[in-house]
Amino acid sequence: MTFEWWFTYLLTTLILSLSPGSGAINTMTTAISHGYRGTVASIAGLQTGLATHIVLVGIGLGALFSRSLLAFEVLKWAGAAYLIWLGIQQWRAAGALDLNTLATSQPRSRLFKRAVFVNLTNPKSIVFLAALFPQFIVPHQPQMMQYVVLGVTTVVVDVFVMIGYATLAKRIAGWIKGPRQMKALNRVFGSLFMLIGALLAGARQA
Repeated sequence: MTFEWWFTYLLTTLILSLSPGSGAINTMTTAISHGYRGTVASIAGLQTGLATHIVLVGIGLGALFSRSLLAFEVLKWAGAAYLIWLGIQQWRAAGALDLNTLATSQPRSRLFKRAVFVNLTNPKSIVFLAALFPQFIVPHQPQMMQYVVLGVTTVVVDVFVMIGYATLAKRIAGWIKGPRQMKALNRVFGSLFMLIGALLAGARQA
């Protein structure tokens, strides 16, 4: 794989990571409600889910979700239901005034697991990776190393993008002056979770 080919992939995955989705919404809500440590756990969870998809694509299982309607539908509806459930929980969250107190209300292990499932139950991600990776694989060169390079690039780019979303969220949190505003913000993010869940439910296999 040449540097130019890799750089093209880097730009491609950067644009895709910048597109707001369930991972970005999860990162922003965690950054506002649970602070720096919670955000680190959340981003780590997202990357664990993403890395799992990359490994599945690398060993050929990504094709299963590309070709099997049943596998795609099962994962799709599980992901949609989970996102809608998260949205309902976020919508119903109290407008906590003390964000420092709120930051300790959930253990980081729970935030990590939540983020893992947010990414892991998104079938569009694994199907897309299964379609994207082969476009950048040079057939006459060792494929395993190329998959590793593309996978590491994908994860590193997504980490930096999620840090950017978390930074933006913390700036938004700085404008919160009371519980009423916090409750309104919770409802905004809750609605976004449910919207993304509904969009995922309506997704069709490519």
